[in-house]
Amino acid sequence: MTSTDEYTAYIAGLPRVLAGAACLFRDDRGRVLLVEPNYRDGWALPGGTVESDTGEGPRQGARRETAEEIGLDLGPGRLLVVDWVRGPGRPPIVAYLYDGGVLTDDQFAAIRLQEEELLSWKLVDRADLGSHLPGALGSRVKTALEVLDTGAGTAELEDGAPVGG
Repeated sequence: MTSTDEYTAYIAGLPRVLAGAACLFRDDRGRVLLVEPNYRDGWALPGGTVESDTGEGPRQGARRETAEEIGLDLGPGRLLVVDWVRGPGRPPIVAYLYDGGVLTDDQFAAIRLQEEELLSWKLVDRADLGSHLPGALGSRVKTALEVLDTGAGTAELEDGAPVGG
């Protein structure tokens, strides 16, 4: 076996990690834009799986997913949160959450949902996010809003909980 074959076999045997990326969009009242997927219960943020096999990185994935899901081609702002999320029956996911910014009324009016994946969208008050976004996603969004409020740097989470450091 050549060293190239050995290296290929080594890489094939490494553990797999998935990557997801989303944007946190708000209105001028601080409400958060949520989307309702048709393939699972509950609400989510515009975003999805990073297509690393095409060379896409998390920032590009967040932009592509936003354009596909809500029809707005907006470059993500700064990275707010990185979350290492474990789940049964699948590899871990590294979830990147970017600041999508405050959208204008014209941008909200221009939203066009990806009918293959989404049923609806709505703006949710910060106080009501917990009932719409349970678990790690809810914690991720809460932490991202705190990062925006305080001007702190990027937050690091594991399964939605802050990591000391």
